[in-house]
Amino acid sequence: MKIIVADDDPQMLGALRIILRAHGYEPLVARDGKEALDLVASERPDLLVLDLGMPRLNGLEVIIAVRGWSTLPILVVSGRSDAADKVEALDAGADDYVSKPFATDELLARIRALTRRSSGSADAPVIRFADVTVDLGDKVVTIRRGEKSEPVRLTPTEWQILELLLRNPRRLITQRTMLTELRGPQHMSDTGYLRLYIAQLRKKLEPDPSRPRYILTEPGMGYRFQPDEQPKTHSE
Repeated sequence: MKIIVADDDPQMLGALRIILRAHGYEPLVARDGKEALDLVASERPDLLVLDLGMPRLNGLEVIIAVRGWSTLPILVVSGRSDAADKVEALDAGADDYVSKPFATDELLARIRALTRRSSGSADAPVIRFADVTVDLGDKVVTIRRGEKSEPVRLTPTEWQILELLLRNPRRLITQRTMLTELRGPQHMSDTGYLRLYIAQLRKKLEPDPSRPRYILTEPGMGYRFQPDEQPKTHSE
């Protein structure tokens, strides 16, 4: 599992690298905010761990920039322990906050929680909406037609979009986020590409593709999956 660690303190950077390697992670180090942002874009990591007080771009600026196009889990590890700093970082888009000095066991527990939450590997869910069943673990989609269930064939890109939406129910997924996940940060303006695939997904999955109920467009912003009021979701 690939983790980017960003801190301008060489000793802290070295300590975090040793801790992560010792527990089976693959750490990539960044010595300032700009380097951290470049690594996020190029390496597609599983987690970003960063300090707030860094040169070139500070931690808050990195968080805001990453949140413009990625749902990557972000853990702040900072010497700033004031509640206002924590609130500011979390409001900017960080997922968790650990104050320095920290206990190694606590840090590792926070990392495990964030990576487990983002991967969904702990409970690969089966999600049902309308007559559609999506098994995210086995990557199988079926649709019920009368008394029978038939497989739905999705292209790899259609599957990526569907999985991103289903793993974030009711949450707006911006066009920038989707395009970066699918094609990388250099293609964040290809919105027509997204519209094509969203239309194809609706034709295959929506009861009435012309009046979508589950795969919704937020004009000028992005898309969201709107489950039923009582979502039929469980783990198998």
